[in-house]
This record gives sequence, structure tokens and C-alpha cells, in this order.
Amino acid sequence: MAATIFITGVAGFIGSHVAEALLLRGDRVHGLDNFDPFYDRSLKERNLAVLSAYPEFRFAEGDIRDEAALGRWKDSFPADALIHLAAKAGVRPSLADPAGYADVNVSGTARILAWARNRDVPRVLFASSSSVYGGNPKIPFSEDDPVDHPVSPYAATKKAGELLCHTYYHLYGMNIASLRFFTVYGPHQRPEMAIHKFTRLLHEGKEIDVYGDGSSRRDYTYVDDVVGGVLGALSGPPGYRIYNLGRSDTISLSDLIGLLEEATGIRANRRYLPVQPGDVPVTFADITRARSEIGYDPKIPVTEGVARFVRWYRGILAESTFRGGDR
Repeated sequence: MAATIFITGVAGFIGSHVAEALLLRGDRVHGLDNFDPFYDRSLKERNLAVLSAYPEFRFAEGDIRDEAALGRWKDSFPADALIHLAAKAGVRPSLADPAGYADVNVSGTARILAWARNRDVPRVLFASSSSVYGGNPKIPFSEDDPVDHPVSPYAATKKAGELLCHTYYHLYGMNIASLRFFTVYGPHQRPEMAIHKFTRLLHEGKEIDVYGDGSSRRDYTYVDDVVGGVLGALSGPPGYRIYNLGRSDTISLSDLIGLLEEATGIRANRRYLPVQPGDVPVTFADITRARSEIGYDPKIPVTEGVARFVRWYRGILAESTFRGGDR
């Protein structure tokens, strides 16, 4: 039987992938997005154009902080689940706008949880982040590790969102899962994120800024694998749960750039700069719980994922050139 899923941030990178996967399996999707100007609106409109081809997709433009917009959000069917992905994203930008990040990511999440409670939504998924682990020296990161020392405003807002989710579970018995995403990448990735940004700079013949000595390591996770985790969490155990959604494998920044050089055939011109505030030396997911409870099973190694991304990027580049327009 088809489910009705509501998704905030539906036009974004992860949101559009999750929505299409749900539509492909026959579910109804009601999406909300406010087209935050963090990056070019046309990129989100491209994502929406794909989703709009499905007859079971409905979209409303609106802000999660606007109760009137939430009240207008189409709800002709009872919601079987809410996937809350909308947020101001990124560690470094949060340093320049901590109040803005708190407003959207904390106040907005509080309003979304209230919306879900008022409509008796059976299950809520909240998009958290590996950034909540801060500079945790213990690796890999486990969901039971302390996360009381965030090192950026973005990380602090995601920790606060998890606390709100737990509070709603405790007070009202809501079934909620917080999903800690680990450096998700793939087609439609936000343009400021490393793999997309580095690929663009390589093609434009520009320098790649390397913060630190290139030894920092990240658990890069291909978007299709993350989507599998999100869909698995929709039918996960009741109560309040936290899941790491990573690849459980790491690669250094230097080696990542090397993979991009290999995939593009372009040699990188690196410019080394000091480590940035808010950065951490490593992210590394322990995915034992997610494997056991929601059947999470990431399959795409970063070598293959990077090659896939470069092929997608070049396809978009070729399309733009053919049309005579900008990317």
C-alpha cells in the first residue's frame, strides 16, 4: 500500500534523491522548500523538474519557520511519515551567521515537530550530522559516544535538533529517528561541497585550496547509499533512535584530490592554507547499529562514487554548453 511522506528541503541535494526514490516505489510525496539563497535557485528548480514528472508528487514553496506556510502545506492525505531535511547547511558558513543557523535549524525544527505532533504523524526522521561528534578522538564514531562538545554553530544546532527530537519522544511518545549523515556526495551535490567544488575548479583550471597539510580524513558517503538508509529508517524500530549513515571508511583530503585528478585527467594546482576554525581532523562512522536495525548496507566505494560524480558533472557541463547558458 502506498504511503504518504512529507519532506522538508525536498528540492535540495539529499531531499530530491530521497523523494525520487519514494516516488519510484509508488509512494506519494508532499514536499516543502524555501529556496534559501545559499546557492543558485536554478539548481533546486532542476531537481524539482525531475520530481514534478511524477503524478504523485506535490510541492509547496514555504519556510519551516512560517506557521502559515506549514498550515497551507498540502495534507489531503494523513501523513505516514515526515522526513525533515530542511536546514541551513555547512560548518564554515555557520561561523559567519550563528544566529541565522540557530533560527532555521533549531526554531524551524521545533515548529516542524509541533506540526508533526498536531497531525499525529506516526514517524519522523530528522537530518542530523556527523559534525555533532566534534573533535571526538575515539574512532570510529558510535551513536553512544558523548556529543557535548560541538566545534561549530552548525554542529551545535544539529545537536540541539536531536535534543528536541528526544524531548518530543519523551513527552508525546512520538517515533523519531535522528540520522547522522557523514559527508554525503553525488549528483546534484551542493556546489560549495568539496567534491563538487574541486571538480569545478579542476575544469576551470583554478587552484584548489587545501586547509592544513591534506591529512584530514572524511567518511565520504555516496548519496544512493544514504537514501537506502533513510528509506530503511522509515520502517525502523519504534521510540527514539540515532543512526550513523556513513560509509565506515575514510580517505584523506590529499588522496581525495588524487582520485579527482584520476577521474578528470586534470592535474590539480594545490594551494595550502591554515586549518579553518570548526574543522575536525577526521570523521568515521560506526554503522553497526544502522546495519542491524534498519538494514543499512552502503555499497559504493569512494573510488566509484567520485567517477560517477565526474561523469554527472561533465554531462551537466555539456548540456549547459549545448544550450549556450551557464551551469
